[in-house]
Amino acid sequence: MNGHLKLVIFDLDGTLVDAYKAVASSLNYALRQVNRDPAEDAVIKRAVGWGDRHLIGTFVPRGDVDKALSIYRRHHARALKEGTVFLPGAKILLGDLKAGGYSLALASNRPSRFTQIILKHLNARDRFDCVVCGDNVARPKPAPDMLEAILKKFALAAGEALYVGDMAIDVETGNRAGVKTVAVVTGSSTREEVAGQNPYKIIGHVAEISAIVKALSG
Repeated sequence: MNGHLKLVIFDLDGTLVDAYKAVASSLNYALRQVNRDPAEDAVIKRAVGWGDRHLIGTFVPRGDVDKALSIYRRHHARALKEGTVFLPGAKILLGDLKAGGYSLALASNRPSRFTQIILKHLNARDRFDCVVCGDNVARPKPAPDMLEAILKKFALAAGEALYVGDMAIDVETGNRAGVKTVAVVTGSSTREEVAGQNPYKIIGHVAEISAIVKALSG
């Protein structure tokens, strides 16, 4: 490995994996339990990425959030094992980057418990040298805390890392941490929304990261 790029940090949902089926299943189950109408998939997809409390709060009154969230979390632990898959090219990309000598980290607003369920289900935990989740830091994304914690763990400067995410919130996070951020438009945000946050690059598929990493390392 040549050049200054040493670390690639990834978001999880919408960037490496598709878990929307599991999210929709658990959310609509919880909504039914608190006598709310089910939500449409397209609406749910636009509400993810900010953590599960925010997700629930988008669809239920404030007084029902704690109850619905508890129901959601119990259901979600099972649903993730059935409704989560790698996005095309993601598994191969992670293997190639590891083989190339890069350190890999994961930064997700998901709670640690659910992140670990996904990684175990996909047999992917050993792909990452570091995993930081929304409940591991004082402030989740869009605050820079996750990325700063990862950089500190590896004793690296922001210029030695690349961050990859699918949402405008990811680009904001990367910019606030001073880390070059690539937006991949396979998740919740539109191309226009991520462009509004001034990412380093916008790509259509996560597999395109290989060429960007090569360019930054050459």
